[in-house]
Amino acid sequence: MRKRGFLNLLVASAASGVGAGAALPSREKVRVAAASDLKFALAELADQYRRQSGQGIELNLGSSGQFAQQIRQGLPVDLYMSADEDFVFQLAASGLAQGRGFLYAMGRIAALVPKGSTVPLDAALSGLREAWPQVKHFAIANPQHAPYGRAARQALERLGLWDMARAKLVLGENIAQATQFVTSGAAQAGITALSLALAPEVGRLARHIVLPTHLHEPLRQRMVLLKGARPGAEEFYSFLQGSAARQVFERFGFAAG
Repeated sequence: MRKRGFLNLLVASAASGVGAGAALPSREKVRVAAASDLKFALAELADQYRRQSGQGIELNLGSSGQFAQQIRQGLPVDLYMSADEDFVFQLAASGLAQGRGFLYAMGRIAALVPKGSTVPLDAALSGLREAWPQVKHFAIANPQHAPYGRAARQALERLGLWDMARAKLVLGENIAQATQFVTSGAAQAGITALSLALAPEVGRLARHIVLPTHLHEPLRQRMVLLKGARPGAEEFYSFLQGSAARQVFERFGFAAG
């Protein structure tokens, strides 16, 4: 039952609207499209902001690359929080964003195995290499559009594991889905965002080890207000740049930008 509860939480409908019940009737919810590595950190921040301001926040979580494409196609969003700052820069160059945004965090990746797994974890993934026959499926996010998937591939390549892993890969549409594959036992190992691995909901179902930053290009996470953003979006954007938000980001493993 705990697994099912976590899975429902992790892949819950993007339109659930964190804190919507307490929003002031006269104020429209601020629409946020955010990278799925922010699932738990941003839910906490949105609830904290709702409690202090009365402003409802609608969180939409998914792949940074897919969101950028959907925004170009007209997705109605007030604030975009990407796990890769290049997507923000591209939207700014297209005239869809209010400037080039703010670097709110530096992301980290972690190797993940289900609780109870005998696969050993170490920063060089040497134990994983030795236990590879036990791994039928290895989960990462799709490197084509998910920044954390791209970082996972880079880490595997630099450790000399990519060719071995390719035959057993299962690709999540985003890093939250890749994490779900491991916590559910559908994959026997994988690489996830540290911010997800640190969440208690994940920690009850899996164990992890942080991977060194030199194994992948920096995960520079940037957010930006979009053109035509609703009233209230700028205040939430400012809140996410403040010290209270920084404390939450740090607790979920994000370094300062």
